[in-house]
Amino acid sequence: MQSALTDFLASNNISAAQIRDDYERRRRDAEQQAEADGDVTTADQVEEVAAETQAREETTEQKKKRKRKEDAAIAKIKKSKRYQSRKLQLAGEPGEDDDDEIAFDIYAKSKPLPGQLENCEICEKRFTVTPYSKTGPDGGLLCTKCSKAQEEERKKEAKAKKGPTVREKRRKVQSNLLDGLVNRGAKSLLEHCIERVADSIKDVEEFGDLPPALLNRLSKILSKRRVLTSRTLDLFLRPDVDAIAIYDCGRLETEDYIRIFSIVPNVQRLDLRYAGQFKDSVFDYMMVRKVPIRNLRLDAANLVSDAKWRELFDTIGNKLECLELSWLDYAFDNETVRHMVTGCPNLKHLKMKRCFHLGDDALELFSQMRNLESISLTFMTPTTGAKLTDMVLSLGKGLRKLSLRRFQDADDGLLEAIRQSCAKLTKLVITNNDRCTDAGFVALFSQWENPPLTAAAFSSTRDIDNSAPDGPEAAVGLASGGFFALMKHSGSRLERLDISSCRHISRETLRQVFDGKMQYPALADIDISFVSRVDTTVVAGIFKSCPAVRKVAAFGCFDVRDVIVPPGVALIGVPTAQDSIVQEGSHTGLNAVIDF
Repeated sequence: MQSALTDFLASNNISAAQIRDDYERRRRDAEQQAEADGDVTTADQVEEVAAETQAREETTEQKKKRKRKEDAAIAKIKKSKRYQSRKLQLAGEPGEDDDDEIAFDIYAKSKPLPGQLENCEICEKRFTVTPYSKTGPDGGLLCTKCSKAQEEERKKEAKAKKGPTVREKRRKVQSNLLDGLVNRGAKSLLEHCIERVADSIKDVEEFGDLPPALLNRLSKILSKRRVLTSRTLDLFLRPDVDAIAIYDCGRLETEDYIRIFSIVPNVQRLDLRYAGQFKDSVFDYMMVRKVPIRNLRLDAANLVSDAKWRELFDTIGNKLECLELSWLDYAFDNETVRHMVTGCPNLKHLKMKRCFHLGDDALELFSQMRNLESISLTFMTPTTGAKLTDMVLSLGKGLRKLSLRRFQDADDGLLEAIRQSCAKLTKLVITNNDRCTDAGFVALFSQWENPPLTAAAFSSTRDIDNSAPDGPEAAVGLASGGFFALMKHSGSRLERLDISSCRHISRETLRQVFDGKMQYPALADIDISFVSRVDTTVVAGIFKSCPAVRKVAAFGCFDVRDVIVPPGVALIGVPTAQDSIVQEGSHTGLNAVIDF
């Protein structure tokens, strides 16, 4: 038995298959139209195109009917209180044409009902109104595409107005602590100005006559944020400056380096970090322009060939007084060092960090540079201890700073050479070594005629036999005796101290050195990370024995708990430390901790 609807459809030759085919045909037509317009993906876009197709197929009769409805709606609006109120708000006496414009404006902004057709306020395309249609900036409705664009823009503006979250603020505070910066109270006007300039760097056209110190500060901030590009580089380039320091050149191209020398022809100090696109052509331009460079520091300039390095030293090497090169794994071999030694007779400061092709031959060549006052070496290839000892004996008389990192084969002979030949050192660095003994350090600092050091670093000088964590009976590396002798020799002038990972220093020695009675008036930066004997008493003693301390790094010191941090001091790496709860000038509780 058939229903009445089935009989009606059959009498009019309409079948379910025909209805389905008509629907599929209309949908295919809408999708093909969307593909032709370049929008082919979402169902909303397909529905929008279908609505536009329906609007284009509007007949003349339908247009007349829609016009009649608009005229009736406008006439009704003219009788409404909203129209009268709007009319009184406008200045002057509007004529009949103006009355029609006011009424039509109100009509245009009145929201149609769902299912009706409407023109998008932004793109003016015709679409079908739904209960979810968004309102545009002028009160009209928006199509699906414009609604999504407006929502994305709104979210961006809301995020910008919201400002940094609590997590971002905490990250900023921790970043400052790692840099040793502790802010108490309000920031200075100068700091606010520098940060505001850095935040608005995209809108800055020039820095003007900022002094070099502020330019260097801005360069550090922008480099840390990784926003130094070809455009922002121009802000630092002025013909009257003689020093350029860019701490992140990762987004600069070769032409940018050439532009530095063209705009700043008299640059004497050049410091470029992560200079991956620094090539031979840059040195060619610098030599043609005869740039009076004296201080050159390049990091990761691996596209410069050995031939160009040699040409540079042979051409302008006599002008160089300071040379610092790091992370060179492609070029700069021992033969290039030979050209540097012969072509740079006036070199006073030399730093070679992680230059992969240097070895014993380079150490022999460095021994010929008798005018050096500072030398810092970090080699990646193994060297013999005797070659390093001979170099120190040759250069030690004139050295003021000596830094030797990762020379694992150096032994007590090196310490003896330092004691015999070096009498003017202010900085001594020996790290990552397991051959020098504690007895050698005791002999060095007990019998050394050198004035007190201002900077000392002996990190990771210890025995590395994991099966014997306490080390051999004859202590290896800087242990209790060597540390006590160091502080007795240099404690009066020492400003920076790094004994991280010197795990053979006993707790008794640490407490004896930092007992609150012995004073180290200049010591401001201390790194005691991974010295397992450090506890709360030792850290509290550091605060009392070092009145000038500003930064204490104590990573891996798990016996430090609930220590009171004085105002203005950055204690890094201790999650259980209290944050500056002692008021300025009041040390209540600190004496209780130190009295042991």
